[in-house]
Amino acid sequence: MKYLETYRLVGLPDRAYYIPDFISEGEERSLIEKIQNAPSTRWTVLSRRRLQAWPTQLLQGSILPTTDPIPNWLADSIIPRTIDLGIWSASPHGRANHCLINEYEPGQGIMPHEDGDVYYPMVATVSLNDGIILDVYGKSDDRKRTVKYRIYQEPRSLLVTTDEMYTKYLHGIQEQLVDKDLSSDRISNWHFLSEQTKESIEMNGGLLKRRTKRISLTFRDVKKVRNLSKFLQTK
Repeated sequence: MKYLETYRLVGLPDRAYYIPDFISEGEERSLIEKIQNAPSTRWTVLSRRRLQAWPTQLLQGSILPTTDPIPNWLADSIIPRTIDLGIWSASPHGRANHCLINEYEPGQGIMPHEDGDVYYPMVATVSLNDGIILDVYGKSDDRKRTVKYRIYQEPRSLLVTTDEMYTKYLHGIQEQLVDKDLSSDRISNWHFLSEQTKESIEMNGGLLKRRTKRISLTFRDVKKVRNLSKFLQTK
Protein backbone atom coordinates (compact mmCIF):
# COMPACT_ATOMS: atom_id res chain seq x y z
CA MET A 1 0.00 0.00 0.00
CA LYS A 2 2.98 2.33 0.53
CA TYR A 3 3.66 2.33 -3.23
CA LEU A 4 -0.03 2.93 -3.93
CA GLU A 5 -0.07 6.04 -1.74
CA THR A 6 2.16 7.71 -4.34
CA TYR A 7 -0.86 7.73 -6.66
CA ARG A 8 -3.50 8.87 -4.19
CA LEU A 9 -5.84 11.57 -5.49
CA VAL A 10 -5.45 14.38 -2.99
CA GLY A 11 -8.50 16.59 -2.60
CA LEU A 12 -10.99 13.76 -3.01
CA PRO A 13 -12.73 12.04 -0.10
CA ASP A 14 -11.09 8.85 1.16
CA ARG A 15 -9.95 7.13 -1.00
CA ALA A 16 -9.12 7.06 -4.72
CA TYR A 17 -5.92 6.21 -6.59
CA TYR A 18 -4.95 6.69 -10.22
CA ILE A 19 -2.02 4.88 -11.87
CA PRO A 20 -1.29 5.79 -15.51
CA ASP A 21 0.10 3.14 -17.88
CA PHE A 22 -0.77 0.33 -15.47
CA ILE A 23 -0.59 -2.10 -18.39
CA SER A 24 1.51 -1.92 -21.56
CA GLU A 25 0.27 -1.20 -25.08
CA GLY A 26 0.95 -4.83 -25.99
CA GLU A 27 -1.12 -6.08 -23.07
CA GLU A 28 -3.87 -3.67 -24.04
CA ARG A 29 -3.92 -4.97 -27.64
CA SER A 30 -4.02 -8.57 -26.45
CA LEU A 31 -6.90 -7.91 -24.06
CA ILE A 32 -8.92 -6.07 -26.70
CA GLU A 33 -8.39 -8.93 -29.16
CA LYS A 34 -9.52 -11.56 -26.65
CA ILE A 35 -12.56 -9.51 -25.66
CA GLN A 36 -13.66 -8.93 -29.25
CA ASN A 37 -13.14 -12.62 -30.12
CA ALA A 38 -15.27 -13.88 -27.23
CA PRO A 39 -18.40 -15.85 -28.28
CA SER A 40 -21.40 -13.65 -29.04
CA THR A 41 -23.27 -15.42 -26.23
CA ARG A 42 -20.88 -13.79 -23.78
CA TRP A 43 -22.25 -10.34 -24.55
CA THR A 44 -25.24 -8.87 -22.75
CA VAL A 45 -26.64 -6.02 -24.86
CA LEU A 46 -28.13 -3.08 -22.95
CA SER A 47 -29.72 0.09 -24.29
CA ARG A 48 -26.57 2.23 -23.88
CA ARG A 49 -23.71 -0.28 -23.88
CA ARG A 50 -22.92 -3.96 -23.94
CA LEU A 51 -21.02 -6.03 -21.40
CA GLN A 52 -19.40 -9.34 -20.54
CA ALA A 53 -19.31 -10.89 -17.04
CA TRP A 54 -16.45 -13.17 -15.98
CA PRO A 55 -16.38 -15.87 -14.78
CA THR A 56 -20.17 -15.54 -15.08
CA GLN A 57 -23.10 -13.27 -14.24
CA LEU A 58 -24.25 -12.89 -10.66
CA LEU A 59 -27.20 -14.96 -9.50
CA GLN A 60 -30.10 -12.87 -8.20
CA GLY A 61 -27.78 -9.89 -8.53
CA SER A 62 -25.82 -10.76 -5.40
CA ILE A 63 -24.28 -14.25 -5.54
CA LEU A 64 -21.35 -15.43 -7.61
CA PRO A 65 -22.58 -18.96 -8.46
CA THR A 66 -19.18 -20.48 -9.17
CA THR A 67 -15.80 -20.85 -7.56
CA ASP A 68 -14.16 -20.82 -11.00
CA PRO A 69 -11.58 -18.04 -11.27
CA ILE A 70 -11.50 -15.20 -13.77
CA PRO A 71 -9.85 -16.71 -16.89
CA ASN A 72 -6.10 -16.34 -17.24
CA TRP A 73 -6.23 -14.24 -20.41
CA LEU A 74 -8.14 -11.57 -18.49
CA ALA A 75 -6.57 -11.96 -15.06
CA ASP A 76 -2.87 -12.55 -15.59
CA SER A 77 -1.81 -9.05 -16.63
CA ILE A 78 -3.89 -7.28 -14.00
CA ILE A 79 -4.97 -9.21 -10.88
CA PRO A 80 -1.48 -10.17 -9.60
CA ARG A 81 -0.44 -6.52 -9.86
CA THR A 82 -3.49 -5.35 -7.93
CA ILE A 83 -2.73 -7.96 -5.25
CA ASP A 84 0.82 -6.62 -5.06
CA LEU A 85 -0.63 -3.15 -4.48
CA GLY A 86 -2.36 -4.54 -1.37
CA ILE A 87 -5.83 -3.34 -2.27
CA TRP A 88 -7.48 -6.74 -1.65
CA SER A 89 -5.66 -7.51 1.61
CA ALA A 90 -8.84 -7.07 3.70
CA SER A 91 -11.35 -8.38 1.16
CA PRO A 92 -13.14 -11.71 1.80
CA HIS A 93 -11.22 -13.66 -0.84
CA GLY A 94 -7.98 -11.69 -0.93
CA ARG A 95 -8.31 -10.94 -4.64
CA ALA A 96 -10.84 -9.90 -7.28
CA ASN A 97 -13.16 -12.79 -8.17
CA HIS A 98 -15.37 -11.00 -10.70
CA CYS A 99 -14.86 -8.75 -13.72
CA LEU A 100 -17.38 -6.78 -15.73
CA ILE A 101 -16.26 -5.73 -19.18
CA ASN A 102 -18.23 -2.72 -20.41
CA GLU A 103 -17.97 -1.49 -24.00
CA TYR A 104 -18.96 2.11 -24.74
CA GLU A 105 -19.26 3.48 -28.26
CA PRO A 106 -18.56 7.24 -28.64
CA GLY A 107 -21.47 9.13 -27.11
CA GLN A 108 -22.58 6.30 -24.84
CA GLY A 109 -22.45 6.48 -21.06
CA ILE A 110 -24.01 5.28 -17.85
CA MET A 111 -26.29 7.05 -15.37
CA PRO A 112 -24.99 8.00 -11.90
CA HIS A 113 -25.07 4.89 -9.73
CA GLU A 114 -23.40 3.06 -6.87
CA ASP A 115 -22.09 -0.50 -6.84
CA GLY A 116 -23.63 -1.38 -3.47
CA ASP A 117 -22.82 -3.87 -0.74
CA VAL A 118 -22.84 -6.96 -2.98
CA TYR A 119 -19.12 -6.34 -3.34
CA TYR A 120 -16.30 -5.64 -0.94
CA PRO A 121 -16.09 -1.80 -1.06
CA MET A 122 -13.24 -1.65 -3.53
CA VAL A 123 -13.28 -1.24 -7.31
CA ALA A 124 -10.28 -1.52 -9.63
CA THR A 125 -10.97 -0.29 -13.17
CA VAL A 126 -8.62 -0.59 -16.14
CA SER A 127 -9.50 1.44 -19.25
CA LEU A 128 -8.74 0.26 -22.78
CA ASN A 129 -8.64 1.88 -26.23
CA ASP A 130 -9.87 5.37 -25.36
CA GLY A 131 -10.20 7.75 -22.44
CA ILE A 132 -13.30 8.94 -20.65
CA ILE A 133 -14.37 11.40 -17.98
CA LEU A 134 -15.83 9.76 -14.88
CA ASP A 135 -18.10 12.15 -13.01
CA VAL A 136 -18.54 11.73 -9.26
CA TYR A 137 -21.75 12.91 -7.59
CA GLY A 138 -22.86 13.34 -3.99
CA LYS A 139 -25.76 11.18 -2.90
CA SER A 140 -28.92 13.26 -2.80
CA ASP A 141 -32.67 12.94 -3.01
CA ASP A 142 -32.68 15.74 -5.54
CA ARG A 143 -33.35 14.59 -9.09
CA LYS A 144 -30.77 17.04 -10.38
CA ARG A 145 -27.31 15.69 -9.65
CA THR A 146 -24.34 17.98 -9.11
CA VAL A 147 -20.91 16.85 -10.23
CA LYS A 148 -18.51 17.04 -7.27
CA TYR A 149 -15.37 15.63 -8.86
CA ARG A 150 -14.13 14.63 -12.32
CA ILE A 151 -11.53 11.97 -13.13
CA TYR A 152 -10.09 11.45 -16.60
CA GLN A 153 -9.34 7.77 -17.19
CA GLU A 154 -6.69 7.38 -19.85
CA PRO A 155 -6.22 4.19 -21.86
CA ARG A 156 -4.22 1.55 -19.92
CA SER A 157 -4.73 3.37 -16.61
CA LEU A 158 -5.93 1.90 -13.32
CA LEU A 159 -8.46 3.71 -11.12
CA VAL A 160 -9.05 2.37 -7.61
CA THR A 161 -11.90 3.66 -5.44
CA THR A 162 -12.72 2.53 -1.91
CA ASP A 163 -13.99 3.68 1.51
CA GLU A 164 -16.08 6.88 1.30
CA MET A 165 -15.53 7.20 -2.44
CA TYR A 166 -17.25 3.83 -2.77
CA THR A 167 -19.98 4.12 -0.14
CA LYS A 168 -20.96 7.81 -0.09
CA TYR A 169 -20.74 8.88 -3.74
CA LEU A 170 -22.25 7.99 -7.09
CA HIS A 171 -20.34 7.78 -10.35
CA GLY A 172 -21.39 7.98 -13.97
CA ILE A 173 -20.38 8.78 -17.55
CA GLN A 174 -22.24 11.46 -19.46
CA GLU A 175 -23.70 10.57 -22.84
CA GLN A 176 -21.89 12.96 -25.14
CA LEU A 177 -19.42 12.87 -28.00
CA VAL A 178 -17.15 15.51 -26.49
CA ASP A 179 -16.06 15.90 -22.87
CA LYS A 180 -16.12 19.59 -22.04
CA ASP A 181 -14.88 22.13 -19.50
CA LEU A 182 -11.70 20.20 -18.76
CA SER A 183 -8.83 21.94 -17.00
CA SER A 184 -6.18 21.49 -14.33
CA ASP A 185 -8.50 22.81 -11.64
CA ARG A 186 -11.47 20.64 -12.65
CA ILE A 187 -9.85 17.24 -13.25
CA SER A 188 -8.92 15.63 -9.94
CA ASN A 189 -6.12 13.50 -11.39
CA TRP A 190 -4.61 16.20 -13.64
CA HIS A 191 -1.22 15.82 -11.95
CA PHE A 192 -1.02 12.17 -13.09
CA LEU A 193 -2.11 12.64 -16.70
CA SER A 194 0.40 12.28 -19.50
CA GLU A 195 1.81 15.44 -21.05
CA GLN A 196 0.21 14.41 -24.33
CA THR A 197 -3.24 14.26 -22.73
CA LYS A 198 -2.81 17.59 -20.97
CA GLU A 199 -1.52 19.31 -24.10
CA SER A 200 -4.43 17.92 -26.14
CA ILE A 201 -6.94 19.29 -23.61
CA GLU A 202 -5.30 22.70 -23.46
CA MET A 203 -4.87 23.01 -27.25
CA ASN A 204 -8.55 22.19 -27.77
CA GLY A 205 -9.85 24.70 -25.26
CA GLY A 206 -10.80 22.21 -22.56
CA LEU A 207 -12.43 19.74 -24.96
CA LEU A 208 -11.65 16.09 -25.63
CA LYS A 209 -13.46 14.21 -28.37
CA ARG A 210 -14.31 10.58 -27.78
CA ARG A 211 -12.57 9.04 -30.79
CA THR A 212 -13.49 5.41 -30.64
CA LYS A 213 -15.03 2.77 -28.43
CA ARG A 214 -13.80 2.55 -24.86
CA ILE A 215 -13.66 -0.70 -22.92
CA SER A 216 -13.55 -0.79 -19.14
CA LEU A 217 -12.46 -3.78 -17.08
CA THR A 218 -14.01 -3.48 -13.63
CA PHE A 219 -12.62 -5.87 -11.02
CA ARG A 220 -14.38 -6.53 -7.72
CA ASP A 221 -14.59 -9.10 -4.94
CA VAL A 222 -18.13 -10.49 -4.67
CA LYS A 223 -18.86 -11.26 -1.02
CA LYS A 224 -21.19 -14.24 -1.49
CA VAL A 225 -19.83 -17.15 -3.49
CA ARG A 226 -21.55 -20.50 -4.00
CA ASN A 227 -20.30 -23.46 -6.00
CA LEU A 228 -23.40 -24.01 -8.14
CA SER A 229 -21.61 -24.67 -11.42
CA LYS A 230 -22.94 -28.20 -11.74
CA PHE A 231 -26.50 -26.93 -11.38
CA LEU A 232 -26.12 -24.03 -13.79
CA GLN A 233 -25.25 -23.93 -17.46
CA THR A 234 -22.84 -21.05 -17.63
CA LYS A 235 -22.03 -19.42 -20.93
